[in-house]
Amino acid sequence: MNPSEAVSINGQQLSELRKLVNQGEGPHLEFKRKASHPEKIIREMIAFANTGGGTLLIGVDDNGSIPGVKYPDEEILVIQQALQKACRPTLHTLETIIPLDENQFVVRLDIPVSPRRPHFNVLCSDTKESYVRANDMSIKASREMVEIIRRSKQKKDIRFNYGDPEKQLMEYLELNKTISLDEYRKLAKLNRFRAAKKLVLLVLANVLRIAPSEKGDLYSRI
Repeated sequence: MNPSEAVSINGQQLSELRKLVNQGEGPHLEFKRKASHPEKIIREMIAFANTGGGTLLIGVDDNGSIPGVKYPDEEILVIQQALQKACRPTLHTLETIIPLDENQFVVRLDIPVSPRRPHFNVLCSDTKESYVRANDMSIKASREMVEIIRRSKQKKDIRFNYGDPEKQLMEYLELNKTISLDEYRKLAKLNRFRAAKKLVLLVLANVLRIAPSEKGDLYSRI
């Protein structure tokens, strides 16, 4: 779509856009001024697909102003090329171009929760990262978080043994709101692999919830 082409301004569409922007960035909404850094946009899209889905608006500033972009098709092309190059498995999005006036547009990208999750950003031949959404941020997913995403797609009853390590964990969480993997490993005197496996199973069994953060995952009772 070029600025010289005739455009049709949809008042209802603009009203819906402004209502959406007024919500501010959050777990399911992200603003980007332009697609000049597609690697950052890929991270947001992967996080949405891996977590609860979301909407990415190109042409909207972090402060909620809506300057738009002049060449929306070019913005979309840059993002599509970056996704094809770096995102595995392939990520599908719904793209909508919203005219603000004859010369400025907003690109809306809707990313549903993906049945193919977890998705990864392939940085090089032997390095890849996955991301999840935490409040208004997209952060790198831990190995435990990736495993939870992968296995949460399977509709199976999760069974686990309730032994001393699990009992120690529940007693700890009666007195403390959260526990990290390292804290649990030390508490139960387990190696990292066994401690992580127990925490993952308890999350999948809906006994615990996991809260990812840049400083590390925190686990709490449901």
